[in-house]
Amino acid sequence: MNYPALKIDLKKIEANTRLLVEKCAAYNIKVSAVTKAFCGIPEVAEAMVKGGAAYLADSRVENLIKMKHIKQPKMLLRIPMLSQVKEVVEYADISLNSEYKVIKALSDEAQEKRKCHDIILMVDLGDLREGVWADEAVEYAGKIIKLEGVRLIGIGTNLTCYGAVIPKVDNLSKLVEIAENIEKKYGVKLSIISGGNSSSYYLVENGTIPKGINNLRLGESVVLGNETAYGNRIEGTYNDCFTLCAEIIELKEKPSVPIGEIGVDAFGNKPTYVDRGIRKRAILAIGKQDVRIDGLTPIDKKIIILGASSDHMIVDVTDSETDYSIGDIIEFTMDYGALLSLSTSDYVYKVIE
Repeated sequence: MNYPALKIDLKKIEANTRLLVEKCAAYNIKVSAVTKAFCGIPEVAEAMVKGGAAYLADSRVENLIKMKHIKQPKMLLRIPMLSQVKEVVEYADISLNSEYKVIKALSDEAQEKRKCHDIILMVDLGDLREGVWADEAVEYAGKIIKLEGVRLIGIGTNLTCYGAVIPKVDNLSKLVEIAENIEKKYGVKLSIISGGNSSSYYLVENGTIPKGINNLRLGESVVLGNETAYGNRIEGTYNDCFTLCAEIIELKEKPSVPIGEIGVDAFGNKPTYVDRGIRKRAILAIGKQDVRIDGLTPIDKKIIILGASSDHMIVDVTDSETDYSIGDIIEFTMDYGALLSLSTSDYVYKVIE
C-alpha cells in the first residue's frame, strides 16, 4: 500500500446507509445520500445505493460526473452557478435553487437539450444560508411553475450548516405548511419536502419529525455515524468507515519545547508549547496541506498529536505500548472536516476495502 492512505470500508458504509434508510422509512422519509465528503468516489456511492439510498446528492457537478454511470437520481446540493448551467442540466437530475435568474437559465438550457430538469426551491427558515424567505416562497414557486423545461418537484431547507440553527418541530412544520400552500394555490403535487441534513436526523430518532417531511439529505450520519444537531453518535452505526494511515519518517527523542526565540509558524500563528521534558517524537508523512489536523484522533490512545506543518505531522509516542520504528504506520479516525480534506487531497491514496 502507498501512504498516506485513506482506507474506506464499503461494507460499513452500506450498513450505515441501510440502518438510516430503514429508520427514515418508518416515517415515510427517503434518504438522499450525500457523497461530497469523499468527493463522489463511485464505489462508495454504489455502497450507499446498495444500502437503500433513493438519491445521490453532492455539492459539486464534478463529483456527479464521476457517478454518472450509477442509475440512481442525482441531486446537486449547492445552488447552481450560471457559468455551469450546461453541466447541471447534463449531469444532475435535480438541483436545489433559490435564484430565479438561475432557474430561468436552467429552463432555457433544458429546453435546448429537450430535457426536463427538476427543481427543489430552497426556503430560508432562519439559518441565513441559501433560500427565499418563507413569506415569499409561495409566490416564488408560482414563477417557477410557469417555466418550460423545468419542473418544480419540491421545497427544502438547510439548517445548522451556517447559522447553527437547530431543526425543530416548529421550523420544519413551517416548511410543510409552505408546501401545502403551494399545492393548494397552484393545483400541483410536490413529491419532495426535504427537511434538511444530518442535523434533522435526531427528530427521526425521537419520533418527532413533522408529518409531511419526506426527504433528508444525509452525509455525516452515513459516513461517520453522527447526528449533527447535538453531535451525538447514532446507535448501531460505524464511526470508522474511513481510516487514515500515515507512515513514520523520523523517530527521535527531542525536547518538547523548541530552543530559541519563538516567532510565528508557517501559517502565521504564534504557537505555544507544554514542557513535558524529553519525549519520543515521530514525524509522519502528512501535513496541513492534506488534512485538518485537529479533526484527527489516533487509534492508539496513548499517542498525542503535537502539531503539523504543511507536509509533516508530529506526534508524541512516548507513552505508547507499541515500540514504533521507521516505516511503521499510525492510524487515525477523523471528524467530517478531516475526512473532507483527506478526500480532496491528491496526495492521499484512496484504498477501497
